[in-house]
Amino acid sequence: MSPEILLPALLVAQGMVGGIDTLVNHEIIERLPHRVEARDEIGLHWVREFIYACLFGGLAWFEFHGATAILIAALLIGEIIVTSCDEYIENKIRVLPQNERVLHVFLTLNLGLLIAVLVPTLIGWGGLPSGLAPVEHGLLSWMLSMFALLGVGWAVRDFIAWRKLRRLSSAAMA
Repeated sequence: MSPEILLPALLVAQGMVGGIDTLVNHEIIERLPHRVEARDEIGLHWVREFIYACLFGGLAWFEFHGATAILIAALLIGEIIVTSCDEYIENKIRVLPQNERVLHVFLTLNLGLLIAVLVPTLIGWGGLPSGLAPVEHGLLSWMLSMFALLGVGWAVRDFIAWRKLRRLSSAAMA
């Protein structure tokens, strides 16, 4: 399968599995935005949601040529750092439900596939004149756009929850 088809398909898979994890585990089962001890985890989640919103929205409709490829590379590196920190923090503050552990395996494997596809793609794009080149992946572009909008909305929601939990934590310590 060519990277032009594989990349948006992997991004859609990441959005779907990540959305299920967020909705089922973070919201319904664990109620993380309402738990003071989860404030650091929620802080990482809003950053991750913003990163994926940028990746979904940008890669749905554009190729990032030349120096602009650095933007996608930076987002990818940011996601790797956030995921590493999130794994450490969430395992420190709570016992993860078994289904969340399974979803994290799929998310991590898919992220590895994304990296394997994106790195050579970014290297190829990096050799082109700088700029954004329009591209369309049909239904996948529209699905990624929907995930981007949901990601921005959820990032704002988790940012607000993070600030609230930070204030509650400070008040509890006073």
